Amino acid sequence: MYEDKTLICKDCGSEFTFTAGEQEFYAEKGFSNEPQRCKACRDARKNESRANRQMYTTTCASCGCEAKVPFQPKDDRPVYCNDCFVKMREN
Repeated sequence: MYEDKTLICKDCGSEFTFTAGEQEFYAEKGFSNEPQRCKACRDARKNESRANRQMYTTTCASCGCEAKVPFQPKDDRPVYCNDCFVKMREN
């Protein structure tokens, strides 16, 4: 049903492939516009906004290790390091 398309990145001008699988995914999600940037430029834009994020240092409520989080910790709620947070979500 879908065929690979070659598109031009609006940031760097390089060609990239919009695969049939990606097109199917976009259709399932209801996206009507094709991507305008290659994967490298999309990733760079995404990381650009994350680089300016202020991180706060706190102590993990589970293991006691130092944890860096992107929000101001409050005393009334426990904060977990990445490893403990993942373990809690799995259970």
